[in-house]
Amino acid sequence: MEKGTPAIGWAARDDSGLLSPYSFSRVPKDDDVTIKVLFCGICHTDLHIAKNEWGNALYPIVPGHEIVGIVTDVGPGVKSFKAGDTVGVGYFLDSCRSCDTCSKGYENYCPTLVLTSNGVDYDGATTQGGFSDVLVVNQDYVLRVPESLSLAGAAPLLCAGVTVYSPMMQYGLNAPGKHLGVVGLGGLGHMAVKFGKAFGMTVTVISSSPRKREEALERLGADAFLVSRDAEQMKAAAGTMDGIIDTVSAGHPLVPLLELLKPMGQMVVVGAPSEPLALPAYAIIGGGKRVAGNGVGSVSSCQAMLDFAGKHGITADVEVVKMDYVNTAVERLEKNDVRYRFVIDVAGSQLDAAA
Repeated sequence: MEKGTPAIGWAARDDSGLLSPYSFSRVPKDDDVTIKVLFCGICHTDLHIAKNEWGNALYPIVPGHEIVGIVTDVGPGVKSFKAGDTVGVGYFLDSCRSCDTCSKGYENYCPTLVLTSNGVDYDGATTQGGFSDVLVVNQDYVLRVPESLSLAGAAPLLCAGVTVYSPMMQYGLNAPGKHLGVVGLGGLGHMAVKFGKAFGMTVTVISSSPRKREEALERLGADAFLVSRDAEQMKAAAGTMDGIIDTVSAGHPLVPLLELLKPMGQMVVVGAPSEPLALPAYAIIGGGKRVAGNGVGSVSSCQAMLDFAGKHGITADVEVVKMDYVNTAVERLEKNDVRYRFVIDVAGSQLDAAA
């Protein structure tokens, strides 16, 4: 039997989503990096999976895929990292490396992608995420976190950050002077605003909540704010935007948003509502408009995003909590009662062992 590294995390055991202490082990391989988890963000995906809202839960589940930590040990085959390095791990921790998408550098779309949490590894084991004190990851899927960044604020970059940065780069929504619309001002949305402004774009926040106007304009530096429920505001802004990043994770109409795009404009959907979104053909045919989806980003894209964030001082706005607050944090997240990301101070939490 392989010798494992003891780990303590907080796991959901049924679709109540309630998290409680859970003891398990991680087995390092020769090319693995062992990481002491310092901080881990709480993403809406963690909530969906813990409560089995997507019907794919593999209980018990230790959530968490926005992870920053310190390397404590490396296998004999590891050449890229050493003990003491500050590193990050995102939404996935392995891929097949041989399929078409992996060979083109888009391993985030690998058909057999191994998710950091609630995934199935190639040895058949269920993966457990960053709501735990120890993580073991293949060196090729570990990222370097710039020393200039706050570690708590950097953790959400590993999912929320790359999820908006990657499509902005892919679809040319990073050019100075272009007009970007950002739908929703949550964990993903506020990162899109920050990256958009760092790229030199004109950024308009589109929200159903008028109370977010001051936050968007005064604090985050957006150039304009639209209330999506205000028909007159939306009409006045029609045909003005080169691209839109839609970050909303609840059901919402797409047609009014598509009307904001210029002809040949690009919308990218990065939020993941549980219910289907309606997309009538007429909404995209008339102006030759395009709608795409995006799932996080490749390893290289994520590293490029971290390097860009380090250069421009970009981190997420976070509320740091201890692990024993995690169930309350998840309840608040369901109500969007956070600005803009909960991050667990894992290293600073007392993690008690449990069966």
